[in-house]
Parts: sequence; structure tokens; C-alpha cells
Amino acid sequence: MQNCLTLKKSNCKNCYKCIRHCPVKSIRFSGNQAHIINDECILCGHCFVACPQNAKQIVDETEKVKVMLQSGDPVVVSLAPSFIANYEGVGIAAMREALKKLGFYDVEETAIGATIVKTEYERMLREDNRDVIISSCCHSINLLIQKYFPGCLPYLADVVSPMMAHCQEIKRRIPNVKTVFIGPCVAKKDEADHYKGVTDAVLTFEELTNWLKEENISLKQELDYDNQSRARFFPTTGIELRKEADHEEESRARFFPVTGGVIKTMNKDEQRYTYVAIDGVENCIEALKDIESGKIHNCFIEMNSCAGGCINGPVMEKYRKNPVKDYIAVANYAGKKDFDIAQPDFMSLRKAFSPIERDAAMPSETEIMGILRKMGKFKASQELNCGSCGYNTCREKAIAIYQGKAEASMCLPYLKDKAESFSDSIVRNTPNGLIVLNENLEVQQINAAARKIMNIRAASDVLGEPVVRILDPMIFMNALESRLGIIEQREYLVEYKRYVEQTVIHDKESRLLICIMRDVTREEREREKKESISRQTIEVADKVVDKQMRIVQEIASLLGETAAETKIALSKLKESITNE
Repeated sequence: MQNCLTLKKSNCKNCYKCIRHCPVKSIRFSGNQAHIINDECILCGHCFVACPQNAKQIVDETEKVKVMLQSGDPVVVSLAPSFIANYEGVGIAAMREALKKLGFYDVEETAIGATIVKTEYERMLREDNRDVIISSCCHSINLLIQKYFPGCLPYLADVVSPMMAHCQEIKRRIPNVKTVFIGPCVAKKDEADHYKGVTDAVLTFEELTNWLKEENISLKQELDYDNQSRARFFPTTGIELRKEADHEEESRARFFPVTGGVIKTMNKDEQRYTYVAIDGVENCIEALKDIESGKIHNCFIEMNSCAGGCINGPVMEKYRKNPVKDYIAVANYAGKKDFDIAQPDFMSLRKAFSPIERDAAMPSETEIMGILRKMGKFKASQELNCGSCGYNTCREKAIAIYQGKAEASMCLPYLKDKAESFSDSIVRNTPNGLIVLNENLEVQQINAAARKIMNIRAASDVLGEPVVRILDPMIFMNALESRLGIIEQREYLVEYKRYVEQTVIHDKESRLLICIMRDVTREEREREKKESISRQTIEVADKVVDKQMRIVQEIASLLGETAAETKIALSKLKESITNE
């Protein structure tokens, strides 16, 4: 399978949006990066559309086509009928004119191939006596059946797609021609690569638009749906000329790109069949489950992976989503009859579909339970099945982990609980008191150490209450006003008879005030005790000095100068004791 979708690793932000939108979960994560699993991907393009970082890229074949144009062989475009929705007001004549300026030999509508395909569907219903027939126009649906519902392969119409039917018809008419399909689909690139020799290259509308911009080629606005008499043009080849037909007479197959468009173009003469159109991969999966279980009979089912049909394809320039407006554009451009084209022999339209094996081993129940336990899921009630990781259930996620497609860290509730458990453990076990206030000075959080300092029985007694109920709010008001915070300010909490050292920080992003309160009561008591001892020592020293001075005075007369020296020594002793 061709790697039609690639990834810009630097742009992948580990948001898991792609896996949430992938209907078959064909994306694995490793090293916080998403990787597309080719043998599981059905190329629906949902991840391309959903990615907010534009990390998913479609392989661009513009350079390949430019090389083809330089080869000297005629290169003819098969233009998907959804072009009328993508390029507002631009008909086939204007598209032909613009693309010929790029060097293409001619431009024809893929709707010609759609006419061939729908005629073959009618023959199958009429002659083959089949029970259930699933349309094979959408390559994504074909891949879905080949990879995930091989039991439904007998019901998948073994008919080429409109793209292939048209390119075959072009190559039948024009010698040495190269064909290029242009449309809104990622999967067509893989289809062209897999069935080689029919469609030589595939461009998306986005690639074509960029190319036209590079060459400064503008598309002419030629259609006015309020004036239905304006001419539309049926493609000519330049080799085998056709009579240009009136727009209203030969264009019914242009309905193919909308939901139910295939059925709308069919005659539906076989009354024993029920004709059903289903769009969206999820809806198609449910229908395939019913078919596989034998619940559906005598039914022609048109399946399309894109909700709304090809007009809502992943590359309808990605950022446009106008389902009603686009449907109206298609309906106004389509006609009531078929293109006048000779139907090829049905054997030339055969297309074989075989199962595509997926390399994904299934874990045992014991292994699943072991992985669930690693995710913090020890009982069924802990399996939230929230889908935040992209998987519908925790068990699906566990299987994906076993298969190497997912990581335990993708479980957001698990990460949240782990982070909260870690932070709660820190808050719970720190000896410092922690109080968190909002900017209205209301208590948002308080830990056990802070409650102990202030003799608060339970956090619920103060949560949501003004901090003035338990503390002087002045320090918080100052921190909020200064925006700088207050570091290690000592306060005596009179009502609690405790000394604390407070640090208040204002977190501007969360708009919270965080107070770290260290109980320094013991330190203050020790300091006071030391000061008391020092005072007592000074008093004793004073008494000793006074007594000694009296004795010195008595002896002074006897010893003369010795008394003065003694006085100096005793004064120094007193000074030393005072300093202590």
C-alpha cells in the first residue's frame, strides 16, 4: 500500500485528535508522535481533516505529473465530478482551458466513467442474480471491506471505479496517452498505485489549485445557475471527436459525488432489490456487520466513506464545508440523461478484490487485565470508557497498548489521577501549611498542616469562605496589589497563639494566591527562652560587678593602680555577658 499520508513529526503535538477521528484506529503513538499504520489504514482522510497542526500531509504528485507533461506523450485529465462544488461557478470548459495552459492535452469528466460503472451495476442486478451488491466506487470502503470485513467480499461489486473505467476508455481512444485523475480523495492515489497501468497519477484539488497559483492561471467564472440556457460543454479528445451534447441531456452521472448519487443515476428497474445509500465510515461499518451476519438480503447498497459523499471529501481544500451549497451546485450542473458512450464488454470492467491481512496480534484476557491494572483500572467501575484517548473503551485501549499502537500515558483520566495523587501526596505530607485563595480572597484549598496551625476541624468548614474568617487578609491584599509576592514574613497569630513565617505568591495565569505557612512557634519560644536566660545572666553579672566594685573600692586604697585595672577587667566581663 502506498504511503499516501505522511506525518510532519515536529508538528505533532500529542493531542490524540487524529486517533479520536480515525474510524478504524489505524494510528499508533510512540515517543509522543503519531504514526499511520499502513496495513490498517483505509485512507479515509479523516485524520488529515481533523489534525489541528496540519501534521498530516498527502503525498504530492505534482512533480511527477510535470515530468509526464515533458515526456511528449499526450496527458489527459479525468476530472472528478465534484470539481463543480470545489470551484464555484467554473464549468468543464473553463477547467479545460486552464489545464491546457498547464500543458495537458485534454480534460474530460470522470462522470463518463461513472456512466459506464452505473450501467454495469444495472446489468449485474438484471442478469447476475446476486443477493446483496455493495458499490465499489469508493476505494476507502473497498479497503475497509478487504481489511476488516473480508466476509463481505462476495457482496462487493467486482467492478472498476469510475476513475479506472474512464481512464481505460481514454486509453482505448488515444494512443500512448497518460492519464491523470484530479479529485478530492486521498484513497485514489493508492488505488492508482495498486492497479498500475490505468491511472498514471493522481492530483488533489488542493494540489491543482496550488499549481494554478504558481503559474498565475485563473479559472473563469462561466456558470450562472439562474440562466439555465447557458451552454455546458461535453469533453472532446481531439483524437476521436464527439458531438457536443446539450448540458441537460447528457450529464446525469454528474450526480455521483453526492450521497445517493450512484442510485440516483440508475434506472432501478429490478423491483426485487431495495436501493440504499450509506455514507460515513461508522455507518458503513454497522451496515457491513449486518451484512456479515446475514441480516440483509436483496439489496443494492451504495457506500461512501465521506459523510455527504465526495463533495465532502478530505481534500475539498480541507477547510471548506458547505454540504448544502455543494449539493445544489452538483444538482444544477447535472442533467437527466446519460452520456452517449458505448458500453465496454463487462469482462473488461472486472476488478478483483482479495482480503488484506493485518499484522495485529490479539492479547489474552489475562494480558488485557494486566494492562488495565497498569492503567490504574483494577475493577470494572474504574473503566470510564470516556474516549478521551481516542478509543471507545478502556479494553480497546488495552488491546492497542498490547499491539504497540498506544501508550498507557494516553489515558487522560489516568494521568490526571496520577498527577493529582502526586500533588496531593506532596500537599498532604508537607509540614508546611498551604492555603490557596482566589483573587476575591476566598479559600479554594487548605491542607492538613494549615488546618492544624489554625485549629480548623475540616477543610469544608472554610472552603469557599472569605479568608478574613481565619486570617488577617492584609498580607494577601498587599501581595495582590504589589503583584510581586511576599517572602518569609513573620507574623504572630494572636487568636491561634502561634508564630508563622508566611510566603504569599500571586500566580497570574491561574489568578490564585498561594500562601505557604511555616510554623515557627517553637523557634520563637526557644528564642524568647534564650533572651530570658540572657537577661537573667546580665542581672547576675550586674550584681557581681557591683559587689566586686565595692570590694575593689575598699582595696583600692591599698593597692592603688591595681584597682583601676581590676575595674577595667570587670567592665569588659560585664560587656561580654551583655553582648551574649
